[in-house]
Amino acid sequence: MSNLLIIYHSRTGGSQQMAEAAAQAARAEGDVVLLTAQDAEPADLLQAGAYLFCAPENLASLSGQMKEFFDRCYYPVLGQLNGRAYAQMICAGSDGSGAARQLARIAQGWRLREIQPPLILCTKAQTPEAILAEKFIAPAELEPCSELGRAMGAGLAMGMF
Repeated sequence: MSNLLIIYHSRTGGSQQMAEAAAQAARAEGDVVLLTAQDAEPADLLQAGAYLFCAPENLASLSGQMKEFFDRCYYPVLGQLNGRAYAQMICAGSDGSGAARQLARIAQGWRLREIQPPLILCTKAQTPEAILAEKFIAPAELEPCSELGRAMGAGLAMGMF
């Protein structure tokens, strides 16, 4: 249980860029597994020491694919992840708090330990065209994602969680 598991879903590329930035930085500190929500399985959760979940907010809640991951994996690992560290990153057009609350409630059910408040990156996409467009997030805007990945990787390597 020494690896950091980063699970993400991305429809327009924003969340994927966030997850990849975190993973790249975390790899400098230790073992990292980066999986899409579609590919992640209960066994992956059981083998990890800490988790970083990254998803877009759609209609004030988690994206469907990320929610499906939690629906599929929730009960098979219930009671087996207690106390493990987690953090979350949300890519949102304007707010992100609805998705963050939803993910936090799921993590609370798993008895995960939140190590920092949700990191919400706002793309300011407000029109249907902007919301559906492929996202490009500038490196400077991705730096908080890298910092979080680095910190989680280092904390795991040092045995903090």
